[in-house]
Amino acid sequence: MQRVLISDVIALLERNFPPHYQEDFDNTGLQVGQTDRPCTGVLFCVDLTPSIVSEAVDKRCNLIVTHHPLIFHPLKRITGRGRVESAVWQAIKEDITVYSSHTAADNTPLNGVSWRMASMLGLEDVQPLESRGSDNIGCGAIGNLPKPLTASEFVELIKRTFGSPVARCSKLLPKGKTITRVGLCGGAGSFLIAEAIKGGAEAFVTSDCKYNLFIDYADTIQLVDIGHYESEECTKAIFRDTISEAFPSLPSYYSESEINPIFYI
Repeated sequence: MQRVLISDVIALLERNFPPHYQEDFDNTGLQVGQTDRPCTGVLFCVDLTPSIVSEAVDKRCNLIVTHHPLIFHPLKRITGRGRVESAVWQAIKEDITVYSSHTAADNTPLNGVSWRMASMLGLEDVQPLESRGSDNIGCGAIGNLPKPLTASEFVELIKRTFGSPVARCSKLLPKGKTITRVGLCGGAGSFLIAEAIKGGAEAFVTSDCKYNLFIDYADTIQLVDIGHYESEECTKAIFRDTISEAFPSLPSYYSESEINPIFYI
C-alpha cells in the first residue's frame, strides 16, 4: 500500500483549500496531534464529537478531517468537560490527529462548499457571489437552473437534493413567476442576500436566516432556509473526493455515528 504521511494529506488539503482563504475570525488548520507519521486512514465529519473519535479508533483511522473547527474559541483548560474538551482529550489520548477546513473550504472557488451545492442542483454558468480579486475567492455562488421552476417546485428540489425534511421560506413567488437564477451559500449565509439580488437571482438558499429577513425580502427574492447541517454535509464528500483522488489506496470513511444535531419533530 502507498505510504502516506498525515502531513502529506494535510498538505494536499491546504493546496486545494488554502488556509489563507479563511475569514479572520476562523480557525482553519491543524487542531490536535502530530503530522510526521504514516496515515492509517481518514474519517470525515462536519462536527467532531467524542463518539466520532471512538469511531476513528474502531476504524483504525489516525486522522479526522472536519469542516467546523474543533477548537474555535480559546481553551483555558482541558479537563474533559463538554463536547470540545472531551473530544480534544480523547483525540490526544488515542493519538489521533484532527484537521479542520472551515471558511477556507467555504471560500474556495470551483471546489468549495457553495460550488458543490451548485453542482448538486445542476446549476450552470456558476460564479462566486462575493469575490476577492481576480481569482474568484469568496463566499457563495450564483448560477442558472437548467429549466425554470415554480417556487413550489424549487423548494421541493432543494429539500430533495440536500436531504432537508423541511425548509423555512419567505412567501412563495406568485403563480406565473418562475425561478431560473439561484444564489446560495452553505452555512449561515444571509449576509449575501443583497449580493444575490444584485446578481439577478430570483431565489437564495442558505441556513440560519433571522426572522426579520423573511419580512424584509418577502417581495424581493425567494428565501429558502434549510438546516445548517444539511447545507454543509457535502463537505465530507468534498474532502474525501480530494484525498481519494490523490491517495486511492488510503482508507477513508464518512462517519457513521455523526447525526444532524437538530431534530425535526
